[in-house]
Amino acid sequence: MFNKIIKRSNKKSSKSEFNEISANGVRSAEVVVNHASRTATNPATANSDAHNTLQPAAAPPVSGVIEILPPLREVAVPERPSLFLRKIQICCVLCDFSNTLKSVREKEIKRQTLYELVDIIQSGSFKFSEAMQEELIRMVSVNIFRCLPPLSHENSGTESVDPEEDDSYLDPSWPHLQLVYEILLRYIVSSETDTRIAKRYIDHIFVLKLLDLFDSEDPREREYLKTILHRIYGKFMVHRPFIRKAINNIFYRFIFETERYSGIAELLEILGSIINGFALPMKEEHKLFLVRALIPLHKPKSIAAYHQQLSYCITQFVEKDYRLADPVIRGLLKYWPVINCQKEVLFLGELEEVLEASMPSEFQRCMVPLFRQIGRCLNSPHFQVSERALYLWNNEHIVNLIAQNRKVILPVIFEALEKNIKGHWNQAVHGLTANVRRMFLEMDGELFEECQRQYLEKEARARELEEQRELTWKKLEAVAAHAMRDGMVLVN
Repeated sequence: MFNKIIKRSNKKSSKSEFNEISANGVRSAEVVVNHASRTATNPATANSDAHNTLQPAAAPPVSGVIEILPPLREVAVPERPSLFLRKIQICCVLCDFSNTLKSVREKEIKRQTLYELVDIIQSGSFKFSEAMQEELIRMVSVNIFRCLPPLSHENSGTESVDPEEDDSYLDPSWPHLQLVYEILLRYIVSSETDTRIAKRYIDHIFVLKLLDLFDSEDPREREYLKTILHRIYGKFMVHRPFIRKAINNIFYRFIFETERYSGIAELLEILGSIINGFALPMKEEHKLFLVRALIPLHKPKSIAAYHQQLSYCITQFVEKDYRLADPVIRGLLKYWPVINCQKEVLFLGELEEVLEASMPSEFQRCMVPLFRQIGRCLNSPHFQVSERALYLWNNEHIVNLIAQNRKVILPVIFEALEKNIKGHWNQAVHGLTANVRRMFLEMDGELFEECQRQYLEKEARARELEEQRELTWKKLEAVAAHAMRDGMVLVN
């Protein structure tokens, strides 16, 4: 526990692909607010939109001398703009939450000021000029765009951390961060916010920094980020292609490089809503996203953390365009786990949802490799895998697809069914297999008998080959023994 506390107290250097935003800090006239990512690049690679990056604000009061300002509603209307800017400056002061007894008064003043800003934006009673909106977004940037602490499992020498042994990380500065996120959310959803003005400050760099914060281990922060990014996607149409591409890049980095990212589930939740709104016919861009990003997300070991959201996105694609069922099923087969039984159970559950949304024409294109894999699952020594595969026959739509193509499917899995009947150790699996076997017999008794005849012939040939192999070995042993007797020399 002590080592974990020490580890989280250290912050890694920030690595950014974009220009850093300068803002004021607690103990100096200016603090550099870095890209929130835990990785960094040369600032020279900044986006071409960098000229829209927020500029430094006037220096806020130094921590320890923050004054209590009157509420905006209690001052004359002409004085409100200047008072609002002073309040923004107070909120730009970053407080140290590593020590709960330090700067208690200043922390409370800032919290009350942030709460007042939340109330003002929500009420809509205060008209914000463009300069005020710029300062407001700058204040938000100063507070939320920061270096995230190292992940709890970094430098630990382990692949992952047992969630039962490691509590979720909770950011100590959340009393302030929550209010800042609330301010940003209410500003975005407010009917008073003009997107033509707001997009000058909520630009591509701002969106990228928001996306980097999804790597935060604090689930409360990721929940706010999910809501805010979804609202930005809905309100700022100009950002939509950029957001999709940026999420795509995060997935690529996660799949093929790090396999570690805290906010994959939240990003997939956003995408689930976005996919649901795709117009038909579906653009080629969206189909490529499915094949190149979503399907490979089945590869990482940590899929259990986001599989529910991933499965929903995949199913949405198939429901939108049934022709995508074949590439989806083949993709699942490509990444099918070999020794991870829990992951295999997840795959079988997702496969059922995809098959339920598929049409006979697409089913026929992939049914042979599909049922070869299902046959292997039926014979799995792990009873949960075998049981989950047998549950596919409880789905009426899947049973109808199988019945229409029984002449192809039954010969593929008949041997697996017979092996379960003869020798599976689990009684529940044995009973379910008997039900499936009976179902095929009722579907087509003649086909079932033909498959049974072929299976018995195959077993007879296998027994003959085994007997021949044993006979051959016995002959070799006899020849070797005879040669040893003939060539034996006794030495006294």
